[in-house]
Order: sequence, then C-alpha cells, then structure tokens
Amino acid sequence: MENIKELLPTGSVVRLVDGEKYLMIVGVMQTMAGLRKKECDYLGVLYPEGYLGDEFLYGFNHVDVEEIVFRGYEDQEREEFLAKLSDLYEEREQKKEKRKGRFLR
Repeated sequence: MENIKELLPTGSVVRLVDGEKYLMIVGVMQTMAGLRKKECDYLGVLYPEGYLGDEFLYGFNHVDVEEIVFRGYEDQEREEFLAKLSDLYEEREQKKEKRKGRFLR
C-alpha cells in the first residue's frame, strides 16, 4: 500500500475481485506466516461467520477489493495509529535502501 492513510479501518466488510463471500477486515498491514512470509494490506475473516480458525484467515491487498460493503469505525485513535504505522514503514524502507546500497558497492 503506497498511502497508509487510505487503508480501510478494521471492521470494514468488503468483497474481493471474483469473490463469492464477504470478508471483514480484522487487521491491517499484516505479515502472513508460512514458508514465505507474505506482507499484505489486510487480514480478513469470512462475514458473517467471523473467526473460524487460522485456516480461515485471508490476507489480501487494497487492489483486490472490488466492493466496500461497510466502512468500519474511525476516530482519533485510529488516525494516531495510522501516523505511527506510516512512520514505521518509512523507517523500514529507509533501512532497506541503506542495506541495498551496501551491496551495490
């Protein structure tokens, strides 16, 4: 996600491109565990079922969202969270660039 402030809030209900079921967003900017750690904009669970176990957690990106059915709650605390998250990812990108520069020499 290029602009973290565009992230949908937790609690939002969406339908993905070619999706048959709705998903409710339960996390943002997540790293999915597994053989290859995959970063994704959102972590979702089936709606209306909710959490049914780890095998029913879905990682997806903002570009995969075809329809926003319901937008979750937003307040000042969320704005502060997004600002901290943005700073964290900016710092991480800067560190990546520094490491990349070391290997190019």
